Amino acid sequence: MRTAEAVVHDLHNARFTALINPSSGSAELCVWRVEVAPGTTGVPHKIHREEAFVVLTGTPTLTIDGVAAPLEPGDAAVAPTGSTISLANPGDTPATLLVTTSVGFTGELPDGTIISPPWTN
Repeated sequence: MRTAEAVVHDLHNARFTALINPSSGSAELCVWRVEVAPGTTGVPHKIHREEAFVVLTGTPTLTIDGVAAPLEPGDAAVAPTGSTISLANPGDTPATLLVTTSVGFTGELPDGTIISPPWTN
């Protein structure tokens, strides 16, 4: 997958660049790059599959089940299935992360709405 060919989605003050998913030939894994705008407050959502994060740039804060952890480039985190997460960027520069999960990933917003992100399908 060439970056120039990747499909980009904008949602909740973040840009999601789909790198690996069923549309690119993967049967089991999804990988995307997310760029979170400076000053962004994360949108809490429950995840229905495990999700892993690696910080590339910036200093985002990942909250898992109410526990907030500021992260720096090179840091990694795993959010377990069923946890409630949010990704914020309190800094003044964009934060970029590489994220992975399994095909079929869904999440649930606080109002009960189920989301099936297009970058995982």
